[in-house]
Amino acid sequence: MKKYYKKFTTFLGTWTGTIITVLLFTSFVAQNFIIPSGSMKDSLLIGDMLIGKKFAYGTPTPRLPMINLPMLPDFFGNGHLIEGDKPKREDIVIFLYPKDNTTHYVKRCVAVGGDELVYVDKKLYIHFHEGDAYIKKHYPQNKITQFKGKLWVKNPYMSKYRGIGYRQERGSIYETLLQYVAYGKKIAMKPVYIESLDAPSYEIKGQKINALYTKVSPEHYYMMGDNRENSNDSRFWGEVPYKNVIAQPWFVLFSMEHRSYESVLKGDENGNGQDHTELRRVCNDIALESNECKALWSSQRFHIRWHRLLRSVEWLQKQDFLKEQ
Repeated sequence: MKKYYKKFTTFLGTWTGTIITVLLFTSFVAQNFIIPSGSMKDSLLIGDMLIGKKFAYGTPTPRLPMINLPMLPDFFGNGHLIEGDKPKREDIVIFLYPKDNTTHYVKRCVAVGGDELVYVDKKLYIHFHEGDAYIKKHYPQNKITQFKGKLWVKNPYMSKYRGIGYRQERGSIYETLLQYVAYGKKIAMKPVYIESLDAPSYEIKGQKINALYTKVSPEHYYMMGDNRENSNDSRFWGEVPYKNVIAQPWFVLFSMEHRSYESVLKGDENGNGQDHTELRRVCNDIALESNECKALWSSQRFHIRWHRLLRSVEWLQKQDFLKEQ
C-alpha cells in the first residue's frame, strides 16, 4: 500500500499530475470567475474574483479552462454528468450565455419554470406558478397587486437584497426594449397592453403597449442583473436552460478596483461600462468631467477592497456596506 501511495504522490508532483489535479478540481469542485461588468452591482462588483461551487446544481460536463471547450460529450443532453438541485428563485447563478454556450454570465434567478413576468419601467411583476394562495402566504399585501385575473408580486426581491435597484446611467432599459420593438429587433418579451395595469401606454406600429410579458418554460430560469438599468439579461435574450447552469458563487477570493477614469466616465464606444454612480461616490460634488475628479479617481485605482475578501456571496449580498467600496 505504501508503495502505491508513494507512486501516487510522486505522480501528483509531476507536471502531468498537477495538470490533471487542477482539471479535476476546477471541473468538479470549484472554479474562479471574474466579474467583468456592472450588471450585478452592488451585490457583486467589477473586479471581484469569485470562487464558484461547481457541485451546487449537479455535476456540469467538464470544460477546459480558458478556452471553455467540453472535455466530454453531453451524454444525457442536460449539460451535466450528474443531475442535481436546480436553481431557485433569488439564487445568484453562474451559467453559459445561451446565445453562444461559451461565455460565462453571472445573474440572479428571478423566476423558474411556469412563472409569469410583466415588466414595465423600473417595475418587475411576477406571478409565481404556485398560485395566488402561495403569493398571499409569502408576500405582504403592500407588494401584491392584481391584474389579468391573478395576483402579482411587485419587485419581490428588492427589500431583501440591497444590491437590487434601478440606478440609471445612460437611459431606461424599458425604453430601449420598446425601441427594439419599434425597429423590429427581436427581444425575449412580448409587448402587451394590460387594461388595469398602472403604467403609461405607447402606440407602436398600431399596437397599444403598456408592458412586456413572458412565461418561463419548464426546466428554464429567468436571469436578471441586480443593477437592473445596466444589465444585458433575460429581458433581451431569453430564459436559461438547466444544461447551461454551471455553478453558484461561493465566496469572493479577491477584489480590486482596476478601471480607468476614462472607462468609468465614458464607457466603451457604445457607452457600456459607464459608471457615473461610482464616480460621484469618489468625487462627491466635484464636476465629473474635471481634472480634480480624474486625480481623485486615479488615486483610488487599483485599491484592494479588503472588506470583501474571503466573504461568502450569500453573506455579502445582504450587508449595509455593499455600497461602501
